[in-house]
Amino acid sequence: MTLERGDVVAVRSPPGPGWLEIVHETWGAGATLFPLDHRLPEPAAAHMLRRARPTVLRVPEGSTRLEGEPAGRGDALILHTSGTSNGPKLVRLSRAAVEAAVETSSATLGATRDDAWLCCLPVAHIGGLLVLLRGVLLRAPVRVHPGFEPGAVAASDGVSFTSLVPTMLRRLLDAGADLARFRAILVGGSGLPADVRERAERSGARVVETYGLTESCGGVVYDGRPLDGTDVRIGPGDEIELRGPTLLTGYRTGDPPAVSEDGWLRTGDAGEIDRRGRLRVLGRLGDVIVTGGEKVAPQEVEAALRSHAKVREIAIAGRRDPEWGERVVAWVVPHDPSDPPTLDELRDAAGAALPRYAAPRELRLIQHLPKTFSGKVRRVGLPRE
Repeated sequence: MTLERGDVVAVRSPPGPGWLEIVHETWGAGATLFPLDHRLPEPAAAHMLRRARPTVLRVPEGSTRLEGEPAGRGDALILHTSGTSNGPKLVRLSRAAVEAAVETSSATLGATRDDAWLCCLPVAHIGGLLVLLRGVLLRAPVRVHPGFEPGAVAASDGVSFTSLVPTMLRRLLDAGADLARFRAILVGGSGLPADVRERAERSGARVVETYGLTESCGGVVYDGRPLDGTDVRIGPGDEIELRGPTLLTGYRTGDPPAVSEDGWLRTGDAGEIDRRGRLRVLGRLGDVIVTGGEKVAPQEVEAALRSHAKVREIAIAGRRDPEWGERVVAWVVPHDPSDPPTLDELRDAAGAALPRYAAPRELRLIQHLPKTFSGKVRRVGLPRE
């Protein structure tokens, strides 16, 4: 099937080398790519397609032309967000935004068309898709893995850069992978625990922690510093706001504009700028816990307790409390269900790194944490009873 300018091409296909051809073809035709996460259950995928209204549907068996709605002027990508709070939105990103994202990232990293990239992130999300787009815009070599497998990543010779989420980096370290072979490893999607970064750097890896959203065309802040052309400020209520050439055009779903008239994107994340001028991300604004008048960032408490010997996984959130307004609650998946951590053990561990008011006042032991398809914890899905 020949693609036309203005087509919205929904692609539901597992990751693999074939995605490079898909991205090349769609970009070259001036069409708009809508990668649909192949892991979505059928009802969720059908619902997403109804909302996106594509003109072409591409699956491994072939392509079908649909009676959809043409793309907006200049659109290159439509991406669904992770939907950790209010459900996924369909973000429209222009060709100019994508080009700016790739150009400024490459300039900061010193990456050229001779540097190979490894893609092992889901291609339905901006982190993985940007790796493929470097192959299109920079004409850089790109290797696409069908999924994340530590042994396969460790065996990838001749690769300069890759993008990971923190869990992937931790698994590579646990597997003893030689990470010094990469010129840089971009880590984003969620906060990078300090202990994981320290382990990686001790192993010789150059880790670059990125911050951004689907709405900002991925990471636009590297190790606390914005990329060229991107501005960062802290707005009312400690909200991080971004401005620059990579921001979204709008939402396909008709949601209210995300960018103010003077060009600032309200991210919904809480943060602060330290004395060195570096951005410090504290987590989602709605997740910040106010206990006894003190603000507690769940991400910081999780980072302090994630390395506890008895903790396999942990999520922190607030619950109403008649005395404190909210209390800090820890949902923990223990390493050994027969020997889980106690509340006192967690409080002592948290108190060694954070103010005492940030320590959990309640412990809930569970078998698994509710997560999105991209691996982020869905705090709204944590069991409350």
